[in-house]
Amino acid sequence: MDKKKKGKSKKDKNKKMIERLNEDLAGELGAVIQYTTYAAKATGPYRPQLTQFFLTEVADEQLHAQFLANKIVALGGEPTTNARPVPAAKTNQEMLEAVLKAERRAVADYTQRAEEAEAFGDKGLAVQLEDMVRDESGHAEETERILRDWPV
Repeated sequence: MDKKKKGKSKKDKNKKMIERLNEDLAGELGAVIQYTTYAAKATGPYRPQLTQFFLTEVADEQLHAQFLANKIVALGGEPTTNARPVPAAKTNQEMLEAVLKAERRAVADYTQRAEEAEAFGDKGLAVQLEDMVRDESGHAEETERILRDWPV
């Protein structure tokens, strides 16, 4: 009976990890959409630089999404195809502020998920998630620097 309980507990933990990773995957899918649409919507004299900034971020977010989808499948789950909603933004500044908020959320989510992966007993997943924290922190810092002296 102990073995059954332990097995069920492991199965429940596995299911919970899959659910949490699917939440993260939805965030990455949303980020790809967010960066792609914001690149198209950028206007004004900073359009070329903002478009390039947004499009450069798409590649990182796609890599994160692919890693998460692969891990979900490896754990026996089904990757979500539903993206987290993208906030409406009309101006360059609104787009940058929405990106900053999303990147900060990703940092917090991946920090928590890395701790959960460690407790789950998957060191490889924990390390990969910590690398993703580094990536998302860098995106947030770059966005903060762009906004720092943004003309009003």
